[in-house]
Amino acid sequence: MVTSILAIYWLQPATPIRHLDFWLPTAVIVITIFCWIFTNPSGIEGVQKNLSTFIVILVLCLLISLTRYFTPLCCITPTIPPSIDQIIISAAIVSAIIFISARFITRQATWIIGITILIIFLFVLIKFEPLTKLASMSLRSLNAQSTELASALDIRWLGFSYVAFRLTHTLRDRLHGKLPDLTLMEFVIYVIFFPAYSAGPIDRVQRFTHDLHKQFLPSIDTSLQGAKRIFIGIFNKFVLADGLALFALNSTNANQANTSLWLWIMLYAFAFRIYFDFSGYTDIAIGMGQLVGIQLPENFEHPYRKPNLTLFWNSWHITLAQWFRSYFFNPLTRVLRTNPRNLSFPLIIFIGQMSTFALIGLWHGITWNFAIWGAWHGLGLFFHNRWSEMLRSKNILKNINPTLERFLRYGSTFLTFNYVSLGWVWFALITPRASWNFMLKLFRVG
Repeated sequence: MVTSILAIYWLQPATPIRHLDFWLPTAVIVITIFCWIFTNPSGIEGVQKNLSTFIVILVLCLLISLTRYFTPLCCITPTIPPSIDQIIISAAIVSAIIFISARFITRQATWIIGITILIIFLFVLIKFEPLTKLASMSLRSLNAQSTELASALDIRWLGFSYVAFRLTHTLRDRLHGKLPDLTLMEFVIYVIFFPAYSAGPIDRVQRFTHDLHKQFLPSIDTSLQGAKRIFIGIFNKFVLADGLALFALNSTNANQANTSLWLWIMLYAFAFRIYFDFSGYTDIAIGMGQLVGIQLPENFEHPYRKPNLTLFWNSWHITLAQWFRSYFFNPLTRVLRTNPRNLSFPLIIFIGQMSTFALIGLWHGITWNFAIWGAWHGLGLFFHNRWSEMLRSKNILKNINPTLERFLRYGSTFLTFNYVSLGWVWFALITPRASWNFMLKLFRVG
C-alpha cells in the first residue's frame, strides 16, 4: 500500500497550476477512502478496526509534503508540495468528514449511486475540453494565477480513468451484494495498485484480492518470468512503438504526405504503433505484478490475427471490453428484451452495440472523432453479427472444403485488420473533417 501511494505521487505529471500535482493524487486517495466507507457494511466499527491504515495514509501524505523543506529529498511530486499548514488543515477537515460519514451515513443505495455519479462527473470533467478549461480557470483563480493562460491541458489527472472503472465496479457490486468485505488496506491497494494504475489492465476486486491473500514466496522462476515480461514490454513500447511513432499517422504527418502509398504506410504504422504502445505498457504492468505475487489479467491476445471484429474485441483491451459487457451491454440488452414494445432481436443488438461502443469511444475523450470511432466499431460488430447469423441459419459453412475455409479465414483476417486500421483514422486525427479528407486521399478520391 505504501509503495502504491508513493508511486501515484511520483508518476503524476507536473501541471502549470500550482501544487495540483500533489492534490490530484491526494484526491484519488480521499475518493477511494470514501468509496470504501460507502461499501463497507461495518460503519464506524469498520473505521475503528482500520484506524491504523488511516493513520499510515495520513502520515505518509504529511511526509510527502514535508519533503519541500528538505532540499536533498525534494521531491516525490514533480513540483514542490504545498506548505504543511495547508496539508494539516485539509487533513483535519477530510478526517472529520470521513468519521462523520462513517458514523451517520448508511450504506443505502442512494449514497452509493450519489458517489458513483460524482465519479462519473469527475471523469467527464477531465475528458470534456470546455469543462476542463473552465476547471483550470477556477483553480488558477484560487491560486492567484493568470486565468488567461488556462488550458484543458493544465489538468492531467494520471490514472483517473482506470481508478473510475475500479471504483464504479466496487460500488455496483456492493449494490448487487457481490462485493466481498474488504479492509481499507485491501481496498486501497486494489484501486491504486501501482503497476496497473496508469494504463490498466482493469482487474476485478474478487480476483485481485484472491491473489493478495495467497502466500507469495519469490523464486527464481517467478522473478525471471516477471523480468522477461517487463523486458518485452519495454522493447515493444520504447523501441517498436516509439520507432513507429516517427512516421505513424498524426495531424502533422497527414498534411505532409503527397502520395496515397505513404498515407497507407502511415496508417499501418499507427495501427502497429498503438498496439505495441498499449500492449507494451500492459506487459510491463503484468511483469511487475508477477514480481510481487499479483497475476494481473491479460489485455491482448494477438488481436490483428483475428478473422472478424467480434474476435478482435475479445482480444483487444480485453478487460475494458469485458467491463463494458458486464456492466453496460448485458444489463441494457436485458432491459430491452423485457420491454413491453417487444423490440426485435436485431434492433436490441444494434442499440446495445452502438451505445456500448459510443461509450467506449467517449471514454478515450469526449470529442466527435472518438464518438465516430466508437460508432465505426459498433456498426462493424452489428453487421458481423447479422452476417454470422445469416451464414449459421443457412448452414452455408457446414461442409466447406478445408482449403477454401483456410482461404476464407486469411481473407477475413485481412479485411478485419483493414477495417480496424481505417477506424484508427478517426482515433489518430483531431477533427471529423481532417479524418474524412484523409480517407478520401487514401482511396485517391477528390
